[in-house]
Order: sequence, then C-alpha cells, then structure tokens
Amino acid sequence: MANVAFIGLGVMGYPMAGHLKVKGGHTVTVFNRTSAKAEKWATQYGGTAAPTPAEAARDADFVFVCVGNDDDLRQVTTGKDGALQGMKAGAILIDNTTASAEVARELYEAAKARGCAFIDAPVSGGQAGAENGALTVMCGGDEADFEKARPVIEAYARMVGLMGAAGAGQLTKMINQICIAGLVQGLAEGIHFGKRAGLDIEKVVEVISKGAAGSWQMENRHKTMNEGRYDFGFAVDWMRKDLGIVLAEARRNGAKLPVTAVVDQFYGDVQDMGGNRWDTSSLLARLERK
Repeated sequence: MANVAFIGLGVMGYPMAGHLKVKGGHTVTVFNRTSAKAEKWATQYGGTAAPTPAEAARDADFVFVCVGNDDDLRQVTTGKDGALQGMKAGAILIDNTTASAEVARELYEAAKARGCAFIDAPVSGGQAGAENGALTVMCGGDEADFEKARPVIEAYARMVGLMGAAGAGQLTKMINQICIAGLVQGLAEGIHFGKRAGLDIEKVVEVISKGAAGSWQMENRHKTMNEGRYDFGFAVDWMRKDLGIVLAEARRNGAKLPVTAVVDQFYGDVQDMGGNRWDTSSLLARLERK
C-alpha cells in the first residue's frame, strides 16, 4: 500500500479520498481549505488532516487534487505552500479537477522540474459515481507514470484509461461534456414535445429507450425531469464552467461547436432563472417556463 495525499474535499473529493483509504487500503493525508471538513474526513475515515497542501504531500507517493478551476489548481500545487513544494522526488501528482489542457501541460512541466511526475485525470460520473467508487477517469501523461498510478486510481473508478500525453485527459473530458450537453438538450426537447402532444412520457421512454435514442441520461434522468425535480448531482454552474473551458479550447484549435455554444447559452438562461445549483437536466425547466 502507498502513502497518499488528497487535496480538495468537495462533493467529489471527499468520497474519492474515502475510497483510497477504505477500498485501496492506503495511508491517506488530506487537505481542504475549510479545515473543519478535513478534520471531519480524518475522523470519519481514520486518516490525517494537514494544515497546508505541502504538508499533506510531504511523504506521499501519490498526491491527488480535486478542486474548482485552473486558478484553484495552481494555488494548491505551485502556489505558496502548494503540493509541489512538499513532494519528494519520484512522487506522482494526479489531478482530478476538470480544468484546461493548458494548465495540465503547465503542471506536467512544473512537476518534471522538481523530479516528480504529473497525470491529468479528470473524472466523469458525478457525485453518485464518486460516492459509489464508479467514476470514469480520463488520463494524460507518460505511460510509465500512468501504469504506476492506475492501481491506486482504481480505488474510486470503474474505468481508467490513458488518452495520450499531458493534457489529453482534459481534452477527453471536454468531449465528454460536449456529448452530454447535446444529449440533455435533446432529451429535454423530447420530453417537452411529448408533454405538449399529450403523451404519457413514461410509456414513451419505456419504448424509445430500448432503441437508438436510448442513453444514460434518458434512463437515469427522464423521470425526475418529467416531475420537475432538478437536485440530482452535477450543477449548472459547474457545467457552465466546463463548457467555458470547451469553447475556449475550440477557439484555439478551430473546432466548430455550434450546438455546444447554444446549449451553453441555454444553461445561462437557467442560471438567470435561479437554477445555478440545479442539475444539468434542468434544461427542461427553461423550455417549460411561462
């Protein structure tokens, strides 16, 4: 078993760190900007809470990070008392944040300069996937480092794959969000159309979900969408952050993403409705507003 640090105990990081301790059997030290949450985690799981990212990372073989955005990521890794200040040579920094490919490449070079390794490893599966240890993890980095880290990452994952060099994990997560945005909008329009046509949505979905229209979103979100309940996981604010990263990357690489750009604006409408913390299926609420 390994010495592991985990930095960032939000709705995703808290259970992920727990799986590393319980399922993985690793020695885990945690850091969170709200220290009370780190202390709570340490009491619940029998780990240790550290006062800074550098202290958490000091004796770790693997240092995991799961925070909000590029700036948060830089702060807890390369900033004052950041993880890289405390990491020993040969340790591997694994970033589960959904961030830009640019910052992933930046941290790869920063880690390399200190004799460490870096893997960008954003996840998909939402809060439920984190709690159940069933996340999909998309990685970018050097193959040898990935193979060392894979058995540790598997404590909270059902699928772990190396997508390419540093930044490739983040680029793959962008594709994931592109696909989800279009799927959810299509499902929202389908349910909205069905309601206006006077159809029984449950009966409709029972049939079409077994055909070419079927998807995870349809199977898992149609019922709550039909009932107007939008408190199931990944929030609109987070999706807009992710789609902002996607659209910025598209401007750099020249990709044409008309549907993604429009759905991003639709999520902006949901925010204007007060739905910042509603889950991403709330695109239906926008269609049904008076």
